[in-house]
Amino acid sequence: MAFAIYPLLFTTEVVTPLELDDHSGASLRGSLFNAVWRRFCYNKSAPSCAECQLHSMCPVSTLVAPLREENTRGRDIPRPYIILPPLGNARRYERGDKMIFGITLFGSIIQLLPYLMLSLSEIEANGLGRSLPENRGQRGKFHIVRVESYHPLHDERQVLYQAGQPQVQTPAKAVIESDIAAEAATLSSEALTLDFLTPTRLIDRERLVLRAEFRPLVQRLLERLHTLVAAYGDGETLTFPSEQEVDLVALASEVRCQEDKTRWEEVRSYSNRQKRSMPISGLLGSVTFAGQLAPFHELLVWGQLIHVGKSVVKGNGWYTIQK
Repeated sequence: MAFAIYPLLFTTEVVTPLELDDHSGASLRGSLFNAVWRRFCYNKSAPSCAECQLHSMCPVSTLVAPLREENTRGRDIPRPYIILPPLGNARRYERGDKMIFGITLFGSIIQLLPYLMLSLSEIEANGLGRSLPENRGQRGKFHIVRVESYHPLHDERQVLYQAGQPQVQTPAKAVIESDIAAEAATLSSEALTLDFLTPTRLIDRERLVLRAEFRPLVQRLLERLHTLVAAYGDGETLTFPSEQEVDLVALASEVRCQEDKTRWEEVRSYSNRQKRSMPISGLLGSVTFAGQLAPFHELLVWGQLIHVGKSVVKGNGWYTIQK
């Protein structure tokens, strides 16, 4: 099994009024990082994971701020997880309301799932969203009711954690390459519609992609899939894409945009590391591509699960394929 994906679903119950901004993935990512850091960092005086002498053996660095000295493109490698935020615009939750979000873990990082589960109380304590007067200037709080492992292609679920029960189960299911191939076989070879659920921000030849284009999407997906498999796979390569295949990037240039219903959404996120607000804007909406699409089927199915573009760790780049 060259590479596996482990989607997790968190069902929570709101304890105090909670308000989320548009595209709340950045807030959820910050809550996750702070929870793991507070619970497991043993060198909190270090300015960052990159400057900590323990980073190569530290679960905090491995899980939420991975670094690899041998990485040819620099010390940072793709984060081993992504956030799936509640979809839609800013919203308010009242006491007793349910709030659901997801975290997807990649490959070998599933070994660190116990650290994530042991950080649940910190995630609850951190709170989430805007500071509210009715909470005395504090963010809203929630209680994690249940954590499930789920298979998005088969609609299967397994309860890993239930509030009040001491035992946490090991995920029995993962999305693997054969699942991707089976799903890809169900897709149309002539036209496909992609729904961008969260801002999708692509950079192509040092320019920001402001309109839906197929080739930049394919190029970024190929790069992301290869780097994730290299970092978190078992050392084997995927059957797809292989070095012997047709140059998919060149072939992608021949696929046309048949109908573009996307729009540009302006979003910003505050970076604690850089101490400034950062743009995480991107494309939202649907786009239909037409042409010879069969060579891209598996890549596009992978993309639904690994996401694509900038700030995927904050929930960006999430799309689905209409069927």
